[in-house]
Amino acid sequence: MPGVRARAAALAALGVLSGPEAPAGGGAPAALDVVVVGGGQSALAVGYYLRRSGLSYALLDAEAAAGGAWRHGWPSLRLFSPAQWSSLPGWLMPRGANEYPTRDETLAYLSAYEARYALPVVRPVRVTAVRREGGRLRVEADTGTWMTRAVVSATGTWRSPVVPDVPGREAFGGLVLHSAHYPGPARFAGRRVIVVGAGNSGAQIAAELADVATVTWATREPPHFLPAHVDGRYLFEQATARWQALREGRPAPAPHGLGDIVLVEPVRRALDRGLLQPVPMFARFTSDGVRWPDGREAPVDAVIWATGFRPALAHLDPLGVRDATGRVAVRGTRAVDEPRLWLVGYGDWTGFASATLIGVGRTARETVREVGEALGAA
Repeated sequence: MPGVRARAAALAALGVLSGPEAPAGGGAPAALDVVVVGGGQSALAVGYYLRRSGLSYALLDAEAAAGGAWRHGWPSLRLFSPAQWSSLPGWLMPRGANEYPTRDETLAYLSAYEARYALPVVRPVRVTAVRREGGRLRVEADTGTWMTRAVVSATGTWRSPVVPDVPGREAFGGLVLHSAHYPGPARFAGRRVIVVGAGNSGAQIAAELADVATVTWATREPPHFLPAHVDGRYLFEQATARWQALREGRPAPAPHGLGDIVLVEPVRRALDRGLLQPVPMFARFTSDGVRWPDGREAPVDAVIWATGFRPALAHLDPLGVRDATGRVAVRGTRAVDEPRLWLVGYGDWTGFASATLIGVGRTARETVREVGEALGAA
């Protein structure tokens, strides 16, 4: 397996590989030019360009295996773009049996991508802090410490789910969990479930559970369904055209929202059967259920929050670069208050469509170019 051998050799050369893969002669961790914090889609895209840069680098991944946040998606999760529009730089996702790739197909692609390019991923490594130390940054983790000239944070959002503060939560005796930890429908068979959230995750989970449970779909705002011909490919093309027009000073019509609901097959089927009828968000929890805005109370067994995520950036707190919203001020992807730090993949504030498989490549390429210039790479 040439990819595995190349990866082992690269890691050993950096002094960051241990265990049965490590060739003899490995020593203490060496100082690196770049440490990428993360091992999911954004980190892999950055790694793809770093391998061409001449810089020494490693990707520190908190997960036990390849795939990043996709490892935690529910089994029936679908992308809402075809495979060729859900690909990282350099290699198209192979087309599978489904028009819209499943979670498992996406995981297989990310694992194969990592091996294909022999990216030096070290796992499992949970980075706990990034600190300034002299002219370098010190990356502290549960397994050791790395000294580096630059850090690219690419941790995504999965470890920072948004959970609304609804009165009465502490008194509720049922199950409450976020979509980040949704295990699939079997656990909820025959139960009374409320799914909260007007986006794609909320619609997909409610549609799936409707076959096995009594489901109520609660939203703070009315959900918006995209026309049947619109999917992630169309949205990306439309948003790209708008981005280019704005850069060139031309007027651009408002596009469909990237958060609007794509009619993947399970959602379309549920709509056709009349099973996705949203209601306004409940007002509070009770001991055995919820109270609705009109004062009615209803018994509930479980509530699933499909209410999104925030950037997972607690490891940057020692640098003092996060604002009150939890974000970091950036120019492009480079932190304003710490010029040795870049951030990739957290949403449009760190690069247009950078939280998507197809969109992160452009941001990753520009970030690595800028890191190379800053570090004087050949």
